[in-house]
Amino acid sequence: MDPDARSELDALARMGGATERRIDALRDEIPDIVSQAVERAMRGYILSEEERTWVRLAIKREAQSISLRQAIIEKSLAGLVWAAIAGAGVVFYEYIKAHGWRP
Repeated sequence: MDPDARSELDALARMGGATERRIDALRDEIPDIVSQAVERAMRGYILSEEERTWVRLAIKREAQSISLRQAIIEKSLAGLVWAAIAGAGVVFYEYIKAHGWRP
């Protein structure tokens, strides 16, 4: 192999090694870079402990409200079903009374 080709290969090998070292260094730095970027972006948007407590309580209150609404609907439907059963019984009683049944 001629000396020019050899020196070119050596230069390419050194450049490849340098690139690998830069990639390794960058791989080590990426978590810190991302963490700093997120921290800068979120500054002013992160809730305080008092605000987080308020949000938790608001979510809990909303969940209780949903549960109460669901219970009211279930009880109302159950009441309607029982009213329909009682109404059907009264209609049946009146029907058989009108057609000759004597209690």
